[in-house]
Amino acid sequence: MRRYLYFTVFISGMTSLAAEFGAARLLGNVFGTSNPVWAAIIGLILIYLTLGYFLGGRWADRSPHPRTLYWIVAWAAFTLGVVPYVADPVLRLAANAFDNLQIGILAGAFVGVMVLFTIPITLMGMISPFAIRLTMEDAGRAGNTAGTIYGISTIGSFIGTFLPTLVLIPTIGTTRTFLVFSLTMLLVALVGLGISAGRKALLPFLLMPAALVLVAVFGGGRGIKNSTGQIYETESAYNYIQVLEINGTRYLRLNDGQGWHSEYNPDTLEYGGPWQQFLVAPFFYQGRQPADITRLAIVGLAAGTTARQAAAVFPNVTIDGFEIDPKIVQVGRLYFGLNLANLNVIIGDGRWGLEKSQQKYDLICVDAYRPPYIPPQLTTREFFQIAVDHLKPGGALAINVGRAPGDRRLINGLATTIGTLFPSIYVMDIPNTFNSILYATLQPTSVNNLHSNLASFLAQPGVNPLLTDSMVLTWTNLQPAPLHTIVFTDDLSPIEWMTNNLILNFILHGEMNTLK
Repeated sequence: MRRYLYFTVFISGMTSLAAEFGAARLLGNVFGTSNPVWAAIIGLILIYLTLGYFLGGRWADRSPHPRTLYWIVAWAAFTLGVVPYVADPVLRLAANAFDNLQIGILAGAFVGVMVLFTIPITLMGMISPFAIRLTMEDAGRAGNTAGTIYGISTIGSFIGTFLPTLVLIPTIGTTRTFLVFSLTMLLVALVGLGISAGRKALLPFLLMPAALVLVAVFGGGRGIKNSTGQIYETESAYNYIQVLEINGTRYLRLNDGQGWHSEYNPDTLEYGGPWQQFLVAPFFYQGRQPADITRLAIVGLAAGTTARQAAAVFPNVTIDGFEIDPKIVQVGRLYFGLNLANLNVIIGDGRWGLEKSQQKYDLICVDAYRPPYIPPQLTTREFFQIAVDHLKPGGALAINVGRAPGDRRLINGLATTIGTLFPSIYVMDIPNTFNSILYATLQPTSVNNLHSNLASFLAQPGVNPLLTDSMVLTWTNLQPAPLHTIVFTDDLSPIEWMTNNLILNFILHGEMNTLK
């Protein structure tokens, strides 16, 4: 029985971590995966486990029997399995509320879903202290017994960290992942009950797997969201991915769905978003022509809007697109025309990919900032040094940055950081959005160069109107020089503080959907 108790603790540890990551994905599909969301999930899970440790220790002393333990394991497994099905209508309500930014409903939905985890996580917290009590034979070896139990549980937790996120969720989805771990743990409980209490004690608990199967059959099969115009949704190891089609135009949304990550219409390349504004960066240099741009890098390719626009504007260009999520690339090929002959798709982290690249670029576009999801490693002086090392002598950098009403701290901090390496920096605000494009040139340049190039292109046949329209928009929306503030480094980059305040300002002003 001792060995089976150890196995039970292993499965419990694995399931508890899987439940934590499952909760993050379940909520992240609607509320996003910002630091405040993660902090709330981890904090509440720890509170539930702590409560379980206290209750489990006391209950074990009052009823030190394997039968009691496996009763607890069975109920923990069963209640965990029903969580996503009970949460489904609440999350759908929250998704609609997020689209309309109804803060009261959002907060209530978040709390409601987290409350659903109270029972299963608390019960799982009771298992380790209960197992210690049952395996304790010699008080002189109490430390060894406790260490063994917690060590085995932690090994299970290690497996539970990787299995759901890297294998199960991308393969079978969040809801079925909960079901797999629930049924596995329930099977362990049923076998334990059979061993410790006999078949008669086991029979009532056989209703639990039957009930879970029925819930899965009749309560499953629906999508995660049902947004207006939705034509596709899926989950990857990194994101919840959603494709909408509205009036013939397709939009890519990720996770909480605030802002478009890519846009596609077969009849036009002008979308009025940030993507085409990247193309303006090289023309802060005097006398630069579209045909001069032969190599371009995009960090944050998504479904390829900028790549398709660049291919139309620069006749001789080869594009390297860095995208960490291969599933987004697959969706881009299926729904967003991501089938360019001159595009090299490179799957992996943008910083790592750019650093390993053997190419030198005329233009590097960074489109991986999606407040509140800004990878700190893409904001630091060290990252921008990598960009410098991979630019041609007359190269330029362009970054899509979010801002909030009256809050330009993120723009100022990035401009200050980039200014330690680039001599000329410009910022334009995209009208009717909270997006800004930050331009930096490796050599000293002037805004007058942009104006003279624009005048030349307007009189020059064959220049794509997409480029000249974008240059006009940049010229008319240039902003004063950013304030000199903080330099972000790999050691100190307080991005989370800035983005948390940024997203709070978005919510308070009810303007989150204007961020692309």
